[in-house]
Amino acid sequence: MRIGVIGLGQMGSGIAANLLKAGHQVTVYNRTPGRADPLVAQGASRAATIADACRGDAALTMLANDDAVSSTVFAADGLLSSLGTGTIHISSSTISVALCERLTLGHQEKGQGFVAAPVLGRPEMAAAGKLFVIAAGAPERIAACEPLFQAIGQRSFVMGTAPKDASIVKLSANFLIASVIESLGEAIALVGKAGIDRHRFVEMLTATLFTAPVYRTYGDLIVGDQFSPAGFAAELGHKDIRLALAAAEDLRVPMPLASLLRDRFLALLAQGGALLDWSAIGQLAAIDSGQTTLNKGGKAGTLGL
Repeated sequence: MRIGVIGLGQMGSGIAANLLKAGHQVTVYNRTPGRADPLVAQGASRAATIADACRGDAALTMLANDDAVSSTVFAADGLLSSLGTGTIHISSSTISVALCERLTLGHQEKGQGFVAAPVLGRPEMAAAGKLFVIAAGAPERIAACEPLFQAIGQRSFVMGTAPKDASIVKLSANFLIASVIESLGEAIALVGKAGIDRHRFVEMLTATLFTAPVYRTYGDLIVGDQFSPAGFAAELGHKDIRLALAAAEDLRVPMPLASLLRDRFLALLAQGGALLDWSAIGQLAAIDSGQTTLNKGGKAGTLGL
């Protein structure tokens, strides 16, 4: 397939590289042009404008937030005015339900396809082509995109025919991941202040009842104080929890734990941790209990307790 990839951060670059490896014709665009250089060296075509990335069978966006997606799609020279009739916009960004609904309507009015396909996985999984794709949209559009999903992920899950369903599922999943990070951080702080080896504690957990990758990944990051460079920045985690709460508000679903997580992220941001990995909220319990201080370079400093 001929596919344009718009947004070449850690995730978008990994996705584009794996599409190239699978034999697709890839055109790449990023607001900072230099981000495209490694992919061009691997065989991608460089797009000078967003419109240049919209001349194939599909265009995939992997952008940071609603504002970035909205400006890329609805600008005068954006996707909506550049995609051909029947061409598919694949939105892999984690965005609000409201924006997903707006994108659905906008593309429908233009006779364009739209599939919401956010992904689960950190940058190393994107680079390895091991993401999990959460897809929703018209069945024929998803079927057309399946070769692309196979190139970037180990499995795709179709969650419904309305694209907004994928947004709700992705926000719910990120809420659960953040809940694991917070609970791990609190448990690790408790055993740590008791003088128990934190690394051994996480090893015990992940070898017994908590064998899921999310516990291994974030447990290791927390006990290793490995918050920089960020695989997923705390400011983005804060954004996703706010979006989950907004969806819950619209559906009248109380989410008291999500409200707590919003405040935990806000506390981290207030301490200058916006660019740390979102797993840094797992250090807040240790900070609150007087065991460490937050180092904005990503490494916590012990207080000798």
